[in-house]
Parts: sequence; structure tokens; C-alpha cells
Amino acid sequence: MFRKLIHAWPARQWLQHYTKQTLQADLMAAAIVTIMLIPQSLAYAMLAGLPPVTGLYASIFPLLAYALFGSSRTLAVGPVAVISLLSANAVGFAHHKTGIDIVTLSMSLAMISGLFMLTMGTLKLGFIANLLGRPVVVGFITAAGILIALGQLQHILGIHVSSHNLLQVIDTLSSNMASTHWQTTVIGMTSVLFLWWARQPLTRILKGYMSPYAASRISKLAPILAVVLSILVVGHWQLDTSGVKVVGNIPAGLPSLHWPELSLSLIKTLLPSALMISLIGYVESISVAQTLANKRRQQIKPDHELLGLGAANVASAMSGGFSVTGGFSRSVVNFDAGAATPMAGVLTAVGIALASLFLTPYLALLPKAVLGATIFVAVLTLIEPREFSFTWKYSMHDFMAMIITVAMVLLVGVEAGVIAGVIATISLLLWRTSRPHYAIVGPIPGTEHFRNIKRHEVEQCDRVVALRIDESLFFGNVRYLDNQINEIIATNENCLEHLILMASGINHVDSTALETLLDFNRRLKEKGIQMHMSEVKGPVLDRLERVHFCEQLTGNIYLSQHQAWQALVLDNNTCPSLSGY
Repeated sequence: MFRKLIHAWPARQWLQHYTKQTLQADLMAAAIVTIMLIPQSLAYAMLAGLPPVTGLYASIFPLLAYALFGSSRTLAVGPVAVISLLSANAVGFAHHKTGIDIVTLSMSLAMISGLFMLTMGTLKLGFIANLLGRPVVVGFITAAGILIALGQLQHILGIHVSSHNLLQVIDTLSSNMASTHWQTTVIGMTSVLFLWWARQPLTRILKGYMSPYAASRISKLAPILAVVLSILVVGHWQLDTSGVKVVGNIPAGLPSLHWPELSLSLIKTLLPSALMISLIGYVESISVAQTLANKRRQQIKPDHELLGLGAANVASAMSGGFSVTGGFSRSVVNFDAGAATPMAGVLTAVGIALASLFLTPYLALLPKAVLGATIFVAVLTLIEPREFSFTWKYSMHDFMAMIITVAMVLLVGVEAGVIAGVIATISLLLWRTSRPHYAIVGPIPGTEHFRNIKRHEVEQCDRVVALRIDESLFFGNVRYLDNQINEIIATNENCLEHLILMASGINHVDSTALETLLDFNRRLKEKGIQMHMSEVKGPVLDRLERVHFCEQLTGNIYLSQHQAWQALVLDNNTCPSLSGY
């Protein structure tokens, strides 16, 4: 048993083939990601409503834990914007209810979330995340990105802005706009413009003088440059004494390990939010991991990803951090920088640890406006109008689920938005499956292919109707299908002798649908019409045979629709002159 566990251990797969060349690639990627992660971790801690140092803590041990248990070679785990926002909302509610300090609550939330993901991974329940379909995830991330960006205006402008929902943002923003702090506004807006310019225009300029790879890497250093310059400006003109809010003293050193508070009452309070953070974090993470793995033809194991993310969150909770997951921008940078294995994450953790030990004294004068600008520009990439245009063109149902999610997140709150999106998705799915697609089909002349009579020129026989059903049959849709078949029978009742149900699209028949089919078979028999079936799939046929369905059927079950047509129409000369379309 132990040997099997060691063999299945994800880290074993890359450790046994680790080379000097691989180490060099991982070192380069780690250096770049470390430089990028330092300002991001401080900013996302602020977004989560926590002291900046907790962002550094959440970027050390979680990376080590994921490297041991995660299956992605290039996923960069740590604080991300959306999960930080969810954590802030959950912790804010729990703090108001329990009075426990927010750091303790954040650690407890990360622990519950981590334990939940570990449980899901152990039980191989990764499929549960499929409840969050892409329309819901895109809608949620887009709306959350808007709220996060607007919420950072309080740091960029130096005013108070509520970020619980869009209405509160607009109300507090309009009420406090007159009290903006002009030095903070100058620093914040300059940082926003600089960081935005470094993302695209600067990269295009640099490409004229160097390779695209080098140009992209240099542009990624913009947040660090903004941090350094802003610290120098604040220190030179002593702007911290003029009302510019700064990070303040950050304790140097590594986090201490201890188990967070997990009382029964606290678990009950945090559990709903922890479940939501787990699902959203897992979906976001595995989407990024799968995308990057496909580019290198590598394999992602969903259950191992749950174990890796669960271990990362437990490690974050025990080291004074907060909820983490795989970040999109960091993972792409890690991938582009040449990271070959999760060792890049381990080396990144070492880099963050060194920063915690030696760099924190120099960050005391870092303006919060710069961190707000970093978040503001970063979350702009979460807003993708093209996704809405694509979904609108392809599926109105998916578009409605997306819009409902966006509206609920913006107008009510992030948790309500996710719940509403899931309910909308499931409701629309039930509505679609309750109205299964069906079509009367006929053979295309000279072939064995049967197609919809409304779309193709096919042969038809007024005494035989072949009906193709394109959905599994269950209690929610069989009555609708029964009504549609009755209308078809009523239209052809005077001459109809055979009804063929083409079951190529039926993957399952539940007991309610089975009873309806048997009842329909009896009613057709009373009218002198035989009911047949064709192309019944093996597993469905096996279940039908358990209750002797074939013996009760007035007609036969044929291997193919062509065989049924041959037996009932051509061989019996049922229709001497077949009619065309």
C-alpha cells in the first residue's frame, strides 16, 4: 500500500528526473516570479483586509505544500484577487458576528477551505466543481473584477469607498469624492498610468530593440519599479506626514507555525464561505493548470490538484496566511519564464522568505496607493468583453446565466452572485432537458443515413414514422415527449401502421420514462399500431431486458435504423411508392 502511494506521489514523477539544466530553468523562472509576487502579495493582503505581511506569509509555505502534492508543473500558487475579495467578505461578516480578530478568522477560513479540498481530493470528488460552469465563472470573475477595481479607488484617491456591491460603491464614491487627498491621488493615478503603460505600449516599444521574450520579461518588472520609486518619493518629501497612507512597519522574519482556531461555532459560521472559496479557487486553478499543461502535452490530475491546493491552504493557515489558489498572471509568467517543474515554486518560496527576512524594513514607506494601483491594473485583465459577445452568439441560455451572475454580484454581493449563477445554470439545464429535441427522420436516397425530414431530402412512407429522440428520457421530460408523439400519431392515425423510436441519442431511461413507454406501447396497440425501437445502446438495452421490456413491446428492436426501414418498408413492400421531400 505504501509503495503504491509513493508511486502515485506527484512530486516523485519530476524529482526522479531532475537535472542541472532543469534547475537552471526553474531558478530563472523563480527569480522573475519572486520579483512579481512581492508587490502582489502585499496588495492582495490589503485587498483581503489584512496586514501586508500576511501576503508574504501566504506566499512561502503554500508554495512548498503545492509542490509536493500538486500535479501541475508550472502553476504558481499564492494570493489572488478574487479569492482575497471572497475572504475579505467572509471574514468581515464573521468578525461582526463573533468579534474574533480578522487575522485569526482568515487563518481559520483558509484551514477549513484546505481541509475541504483535501477531503474532496481523497474521495475523488473533483467533478463537484463542474457545478460552476464557464458562464458562471466568467460572469463571477468579471463582476468581481469590477468591484475589486472600484474598491481600490479608496486607496488610489485617499477616500473611503465601500466595495460590497456596486450601489454602495457609487454612493460612497459620490459622497466622498470632494475629500480626495491630492498627494495620494497623484501617486495613485501616476502608478495606474505607469503600470498600464508598462503592460502593452512599453512592451511594443521594447520589441523594436529586443526579442519579444525579453521585452515581456522587462515589462513584468514595472510593479517593482513603481514600488521602489514611490518609496523614494515618499521618503524624500516625507509625504507620510502629509496624509499619504503607507504600509508602515512590517515585522521582519519568517512566520511561526501554529494551528488556527477551529471551534464548532466558528466552523459553522465560516463553512459556507469556505466551500465557495474552495470551489471557485479550484475551478480557477485547474483551468489555468490545464491550459498551460496542454501547451506542453502534460497531464493534469484533478484529484491531485485538489490535494495540492488543499495542502497549500492548510500550510497558509498554519503560517499566518489566508486563502490561496493558482494565479493566472503568475502562472503564465512562470510558464513563459521557462519553469520546468514545481521546484520553481519552491525556489520562489525561498525568494519570498529572504524578502521577509531582509527587505521588509525598506517597505515601511510604500504608499497604499501604489498597492491599490497594482490591484486595479491587474484585475482589468479579468474583465473580458469578448467572452460575453461569444456566449451571446453561441447560447442564449448560457448568456442569461452569465448576466444573472454578473447582476447579482454587482447589485447584491459576491456570494449571492455565485449561488444565483449556479441556480440559473441548473434551472436552464432542467428547462432544456425537459423539452428534448426530436425529429422525424427518413433515409437519404441511395444511402443508409437517416436525417431530419425538415432539413434534408429524404424518402418517406405514410405508414411508417421513424422518430429520432436526441435526449435521455427521465421523469422531467417524458411527459413532454409523450404529448409530441401523440400529436404526430393524431396527424397520421388513419394510415399509420408502425412507429420506430430511433434511440441513438438516448443514454439513459429512468423508471418513470419506462412506465410511460410501456403505457404508450399499450395505447398504440389498441389503435393497431406497432411500436419498434432501433439503435438502442447496450447499457440501455441491458436495463430494459431486466424488466422484460422487449417481450412486452408490440414490435421489434433493431440493431440499426436502416435495418428497421429495410424490414418494415422495403422487404414488406409497405410503401410501394416512396415519397420524397
